[in-house]
Amino acid sequence: MEITPFGDRTCLYQTHQLDAVLNQMAWQAAGFLTGKEHIMIVGILRRGAPLAEMLHARLARDFKLAKLDLMHLQIKRYADDLTLLHPETKLTENNKYSSLDLTNTTVLLVDDVMYHGHSMLRAVEYLAKKQAAEIRTAVLVDRGVNKLPVRVDITGVRLDVAAPDIIECNVPPYEATFKIDLFKPTIN
Repeated sequence: MEITPFGDRTCLYQTHQLDAVLNQMAWQAAGFLTGKEHIMIVGILRRGAPLAEMLHARLARDFKLAKLDLMHLQIKRYADDLTLLHPETKLTENNKYSSLDLTNTTVLLVDDVMYHGHSMLRAVEYLAKKQAAEIRTAVLVDRGVNKLPVRVDITGVRLDVAAPDIIECNVPPYEATFKIDLFKPTIN
């Protein structure tokens, strides 16, 4: 079975719908984070980082949460359709975080799509080694097919789609329009 770059694309969520989804995710996150001494919002690069920034802004503006720090993590393998590019999931530590101590810090870890859980698991392991007091997870889309023991605390939307289909989260600044597409590749 060979998957080609050709196929059918359907927009599942448009910008105004995703704004409402992010507002709901921020409301849920505020429930976990209100009253915590120190909070860090961590986005998994690429698309998890701008989503983390969007949630960070909503939490500060709408829920008046103070002491909100922001950090981005680079993980070399995106768990959805790019498994052949990076057969192992590795986290690349930014040197400025090498001595980071998250003691007494509640972390909200944000990514775009939860597929098998490889990226999220590596990020949780890394943050646990930095002594995070509590780690909560949030994803814009949960495909509902985790293979690793990673739970999602906050899910924007759950999309149960066929295995060869691809969920594409289009998130500025990486794409011009904030939306979620379903791509059904042509299989030869």
